[in-house]
Amino acid sequence: MILTRLTQELDNLSQSNDGELVLSNAPIVWNLHLVRGKLLYALDEFHPVRRWSRALKQHCPNWNWTVESSQLTDNQSWQCQLLTQGFVQKQLSLIQAKLVIRTLVQECLFELGSYTELNSDWKPNPKTISVFYQTVALSNKEIQSVLNNAVQMQQKWQAAGLAPFRPTLAPTLRQEANSLTLPISEQYLNGQFTLWDIALQLQQSVTEVTCSLIPLLEKGILQFQEIPDLPVPTIKQPVAEIPPPVATKRIELTQKESLIACIEDSPVLAYTLKKILTPAGYQVLTILEPMRGFSQLIEHKPDLILLDLHLPNADGYSICKFLRETPVFKNTPIIILTAKNTQIDRFRAKQVGATEFLGKPPQPKELLQMVEKYLVQSSHLVSVNSEQ
Repeated sequence: MILTRLTQELDNLSQSNDGELVLSNAPIVWNLHLVRGKLLYALDEFHPVRRWSRALKQHCPNWNWTVESSQLTDNQSWQCQLLTQGFVQKQLSLIQAKLVIRTLVQECLFELGSYTELNSDWKPNPKTISVFYQTVALSNKEIQSVLNNAVQMQQKWQAAGLAPFRPTLAPTLRQEANSLTLPISEQYLNGQFTLWDIALQLQQSVTEVTCSLIPLLEKGILQFQEIPDLPVPTIKQPVAEIPPPVATKRIELTQKESLIACIEDSPVLAYTLKKILTPAGYQVLTILEPMRGFSQLIEHKPDLILLDLHLPNADGYSICKFLRETPVFKNTPIIILTAKNTQIDRFRAKQVGATEFLGKPPQPKELLQMVEKYLVQSSHLVSVNSEQ
């Protein structure tokens, strides 16, 4: 079976591989995106926007994602951008992001299972992967669970004699029918809803929904037809923002107004940093687990960030890059804390947007001088922008 073969291919790619596994059965193509050998996303040509919309309705029904889509750029897939954006803006949690990914992947794998032959091609991705993607991507165990569900769904579909049909088809009444005799509401039989869509609305399996409509199909009362996908979110090129005119005013920044965020997994070092900074008049926000603490960073918007380079289950370089890609922290000073201070480490840190390096354990005088230096530079930048 094709899904069994796919399981083997994913197992072979589970050793920290980043890239796309491209599966095809001309003219149809599927793209499975992997980060560190874990499955981040699955995409095919059948209604990617409808699929995304269904997953969001299930797991994040209150997120009006179409509003945020206007802020997208064209340098990466809109689905991944929206996942990141939703998390940063606290529209969805890490758990919700994982559930969205599981639902999307499961539907794609179900449809893959209807084919007997597929060509495969691996395309490595050399780009740095954000810590957010690494966290929400599906592990080998999670992939196996989703694959098992997809196999069971496909087996039920085949056993019900539905092999000639696809859940992406939309049922449409060809003639008037007595609504009392219809197995589902007539509002879903107008060619605007796919079988997947109807199953979600009725909270039934797609096999149950399709089987209930087969008698109408055989009598010629109803037909299945292809329908277009929903509109793709508008992708726009990033443009330089022109700051609105503001009153000329120099913004004074005092130490007591400054909030320093310390992203550090060691409670001992976190306490040491706080013990140094607090007497100097700074407020300190301690974050021991970076992924859980991103929402705190967004909420409090610290004036400067101290970031440990080596964190459990997280890469300081990826966290720094993720912060720099978040508009709120585009200009926030980020000082890397590390016991390693080589030229290679400094180069990598600069590449992902770090402001400065500081050795561990930090010396109080050096730490305070560095914090003051970059807070003054940051406040000067704010002042210059306000006077333009």
